[in-house]
Amino acid sequence: MMNIKSLAEDDRPREKFLSKGKTSLSDAELLAIILGNGSKNESVIVLAQNILASVNHNWHELAKLSISDLCKFNGIGKVKAIEIQTVLEIGRRRSLQKALHREQMDSSKDAFEILHPFIGDLDVEEFWAVFLNQKHKILKTERISQGGISNVSVDVRLIFKRALELNAASLIIGHNHPSNDLTPSRLDKELTQNVKEAGNLLNILLLDHLIITQTSYLSFADKKIL
Repeated sequence: MMNIKSLAEDDRPREKFLSKGKTSLSDAELLAIILGNGSKNESVIVLAQNILASVNHNWHELAKLSISDLCKFNGIGKVKAIEIQTVLEIGRRRSLQKALHREQMDSSKDAFEILHPFIGDLDVEEFWAVFLNQKHKILKTERISQGGISNVSVDVRLIFKRALELNAASLIIGHNHPSNDLTPSRLDKELTQNVKEAGNLLNILLLDHLIITQTSYLSFADKKIL
């Protein structure tokens, strides 16, 4: 096995980390530190480069690979695949903790940062709601329903049942598009209108509806289609 120590000293990512800092490392070098070893035929750096190339150098896409997907690479066994997924999950939870620390919602970007760690990397659609008080402080962020690859059904009554339980004054709803297409469907627009009208009857304001992908989002409020 070609491990990190088999590289020339100047090419060893751990030494580079210590001498120049973590920001000096490339994505492949960071992944190489996690891997530790390459295979009989390629160095750990090359293995890391090949893994990242398979997902277009996108960490979000890498996080979606299963254990079996990772084990297809020569030099990756179940233990190493689990280690990769563990590190990526730690990163996801770190982002989530940072987002949940936010107490108040002031923009669609704030809503995106709250919801993205929950649903940005999912392969199926999920529908979530952020319930807020009169000062737009977060009361609760919860999943309302889960669907399939291209759609999710939502019972509007469940949204407002929870809103009433929490004494929410307003809410933001959001769901993901695993296809990475931000275009709202006809059903997305109809659902938004239904939630808005139901909220008006109960004096609970719908502030926004976000469609979220791995790297971006669409805000119905920003686009003035709410």
